[in-house]
Amino acid sequence: MTAVNLLDFDLDGLADFCAQLGEKRFRAVQLMRWIHQRGEADFERMSDLAKSLRGKLAGVAEVRALPVISEQRSADGTVKWLFDVGAGNAVEAVFIPEDDRGTLCVSSQAGCAVGCRFCSTGHQGFSRNLTTGEILAQLWFAEHSLRRAGAGRGGPDPRVITNVVMMGMGEPLQNYAALLPALRVMLDDHAYGLSRRRLTVSTSGVVPMMDRLRDELPVALAVSLHAPDDALRDQLVPINRKYPLAELLAACQRYLERAPRDFITFEYCMLDGVNDTPAHARALLALVSAQGPVGRVPCKFNLIPFNPFPKSGLRRSSAERVQAFAQILIDGGVVTTLRKTRGDDIDAACGQLAGEVQDRTRVHERLVRMPLPAAARSRPDAIGGGHEGG
Repeated sequence: MTAVNLLDFDLDGLADFCAQLGEKRFRAVQLMRWIHQRGEADFERMSDLAKSLRGKLAGVAEVRALPVISEQRSADGTVKWLFDVGAGNAVEAVFIPEDDRGTLCVSSQAGCAVGCRFCSTGHQGFSRNLTTGEILAQLWFAEHSLRRAGAGRGGPDPRVITNVVMMGMGEPLQNYAALLPALRVMLDDHAYGLSRRRLTVSTSGVVPMMDRLRDELPVALAVSLHAPDDALRDQLVPINRKYPLAELLAACQRYLERAPRDFITFEYCMLDGVNDTPAHARALLALVSAQGPVGRVPCKFNLIPFNPFPKSGLRRSSAERVQAFAQILIDGGVVTTLRKTRGDDIDAACGQLAGEVQDRTRVHERLVRMPLPAAARSRPDAIGGGHEGG
């Protein structure tokens, strides 16, 4: 019989499992603390558990970590791990240290079926959803390995990871059933104790699941926007053909009714000659203004440098063009930030995570059929840009 992986359970699930063993709920709380707060996987070391319970667990349960294929460290302190999830698939997680926080970028799928034009993961295709345990195993390993390496911030709080962003490989909201219990564990005070403001789910715009997350567990939300109109977004973010901008923005407004922050973060990858002109910036302002398709959407824009990869057919916008674009948005009254590229020397920057994916979706055939945005198509030097700047 295959042992049950306790990383697959939130507190209620762990309590149900303990009940099946004839144990009370407080045993689930003890287990949660040992596993997630202390990083313990050996039941015999869980000293305040009854010996009888430790014996029961040894026969039916385990804390199943993901095998680590590789660990890479960037010159800027960023750390990237490649985890084996079986059947030839591997996923990546990235730790980004800063003076006032430590952020872990977590994957939710082996590959991604959305197929955004500018994303290396999307070009790898899609194999399968990760389980709750595989999502949490990334955080479990990163937190406790970093602690053992002495990366703690000092003081009474031993946590190294203070923020989690579901921005790794995959579209989190297309793996909602596994995502939700994982988020609950991240928020649980008996586990990682993150606040909802410090836990961010990023989505390309899966509108029905945005509404479910709003109703069930509204954490901070980031939306991959990348274009100010449907015609361009259809090419860059193909899910827009199913959930166009008016529907997406209306879902953002609904989400804000219960969100822990009073704004939506719109991610915008800056693509040279494709979506980075002053006209695009002005169109973005109009899109989220009171005169937009759904009225005003309280938001901030996060402008992201494109990190080129082979066969993308796209190039990074110049720093001057990005600054001019940002200034138009700022002058229009919208908070705008420029994302600092971190870990690009180890391919850990935004859009570079690819892992190893046994594609089941024939992604390369789909991308051949998908036309390049007109501006990129008209520039022969944009094709096959390689790892320029990264």
